[in-house]
Amino acid sequence: MTSNDDILRALGRVEGRLTGIEENVALLRNEVGEEKANAHDFSAVIHKRLDEQARQINYLDTRVAISGGADEHIREEIKSLKETVEKNQEAVGPALEEWKRMKTIGYGISGLIAFAGLTIGGIIAYASDGAVAALRHWLKIN
Repeated sequence: MTSNDDILRALGRVEGRLTGIEENVALLRNEVGEEKANAHDFSAVIHKRLDEQARQINYLDTRVAISGGADEHIREEIKSLKETVEKNQEAVGPALEEWKRMKTIGYGISGLIAFAGLTIGGIIAYASDGAVAALRHWLKIN
């Protein structure tokens, strides 16, 4: 038979083992709790990044939509201005042709005046030589 001392010793050993197991379980709980906290923090960081990416994509989509609308508006304005310029060119075309014709006539008249001036200058130079000779003869200057 086993004595009470043996039973108490066996209970002490079992109790010691249970205490060690409880300590190990507590350590495991702490480690698992830390891992859960780390996983939660990591998950929060990932969700924050995903939210930031979603916000940036939404912003870019909005910018593209606004740019597309602005581009369409600018194209319409350019088309309208092009039509206005073409109408103005058609309206001003005859006046420009008339101006070019008047300019050409002006160049012709300027050329005639220059030619007439040279001719008159040549005649005066030729006549002045004769006039000087006649004046010297009349004044009897050699």
